[in-house]
Amino acid sequence: MSPERYGHGLVLGKFYPPHAGHHHLVREAAARCARLTVLVCASSVESIPLADRIAWMREIHPEPHVRIVGVVDDIPVDTTDPAVWDAHMEVFRAAVPEPLDVVFSSEAYGEELGRRFGAQAVCVDPDRIAHPVSATAVRKDPVGCWDFLAPPVRAALTRRVVVLGAESTGTTTMANALAAHYGTAWVPEYGREFSAAKLAALGPGASWEDVAFASEEFPLIAARQQADEDAAARTAGPVLICDTDAFATTIWHERYLGFANPDVLAPKRQHLWLLTDHEDVPFEDDGLRDGEHLRPWMTDRFRSELACTGRPFITLTGPHEQRLATAVAAVDALLAADWGIADPLPERR
Repeated sequence: MSPERYGHGLVLGKFYPPHAGHHHLVREAAARCARLTVLVCASSVESIPLADRIAWMREIHPEPHVRIVGVVDDIPVDTTDPAVWDAHMEVFRAAVPEPLDVVFSSEAYGEELGRRFGAQAVCVDPDRIAHPVSATAVRKDPVGCWDFLAPPVRAALTRRVVVLGAESTGTTTMANALAAHYGTAWVPEYGREFSAAKLAALGPGASWEDVAFASEEFPLIAARQQADEDAAARTAGPVLICDTDAFATTIWHERYLGFANPDVLAPKRQHLWLLTDHEDVPFEDDGLRDGEHLRPWMTDRFRSELACTGRPFITLTGPHEQRLATAVAAVDALLAADWGIADPLPERR
């Protein structure tokens, strides 16, 4: 016998953050309803904005008959108190005023929620058999729950680690090594690709000395670097390794043109910067480098700007093995630290 079908259904939750169990619930409900409303309820103490959760849910559930709406609900949680239920229902009905035929839930309160909406209650996978995960577990251990997170949530939560430094100081070598160590993705340096294309466009016989950069090119390079990073973060593991970033482009502009460009935007979406020192690394001219004499200046500029902009960083020194060990210790500490996801309103007992 096929499952009963309904007209207007409701799925309600915090989705803080949304995970595979939430999406299973929504898909089950969407498959059985002519139209489905998903109500995202956030409290003002929570650190993931309501707008972000709505955007994520809309991306993951784009079906035209699924409507994602949100509401701020700062009423304490107490499923045993009728007065608290009444207060919550006021918020819910203001957000979803249309009549409902069914309420889908995986929680014990689903029956009472359905009764108060005058709708049938359907429970979906209450024992979390299909997807053994909860939002509480994700908040407590994002790394351990990573496989249950969808691309837009991963992009928002992944710890982004940037390797940056002067020319020929081992940034790409370090980025590759860290990505291999953590089994994750890494983002190549777009500026190098851009530079190689400029040189190639000059034709046979051209050398790096013939290449000239225009100030307006650097905001484009920074924007592309950030876009590549954001795209990689959607499929990366809990840590994403970046071979340079938009911030580093500001220093490269100074290196080539001698002054800063305020149009090179460098948002702080990253969590840790690893500065590769120029000492102990011999300069290698690969056809796209000519700044051996500028390496000490660049290292100092990176260090100074990282400090004055409040970006957490460490400097990698010594041979490669020592640098890698230092970097791994720093990244491990980053992953073990508090991920900054605030607790929701506590449940009153």
